[in-house]
Amino acid sequence: MRSWILPSGIFLAPLLLAGCSGSQEPPKLTEKQTSELERALAGKVPGEKTSCVNRVPQANLTAISNSVLLYRVSGRLVYRNDLIGSCAGLARGDTLIIKTWGSQYCRGDLATSADLMTGMVTGNCALGDFTPYRSPAK
Repeated sequence: MRSWILPSGIFLAPLLLAGCSGSQEPPKLTEKQTSELERALAGKVPGEKTSCVNRVPQANLTAISNSVLLYRVSGRLVYRNDLIGSCAGLARGDTLIIKTWGSQYCRGDLATSADLMTGMVTGNCALGDFTPYRSPAK
């Protein structure tokens, strides 16, 4: 039986660094997810990204996919958030638990997806920037 010893991780370092590169594209949306996203943002105009938004009690946070959220503040204002990483399970209905540090949701806030029926954590991710979509003034 042979045993292999890697000298202080020399061979592993390039592999680990490759996994950390920021060039990975977010997962593609399915046709159904794309349709749901288009329907939710129909008639609205995207604005400039922001890193934080106020948490509003009446707002609705909806997962479009494992990596895209919509934060509906009103009928006229919806924020799109492309998660940093992917919280597996959101697309099938798992619950998103966000750890915040104040009265706002901000880029980098840590989030966990969980199946509440089994009590299992299904993913970890972080909030990305928020892109506002507003209905044009009439």
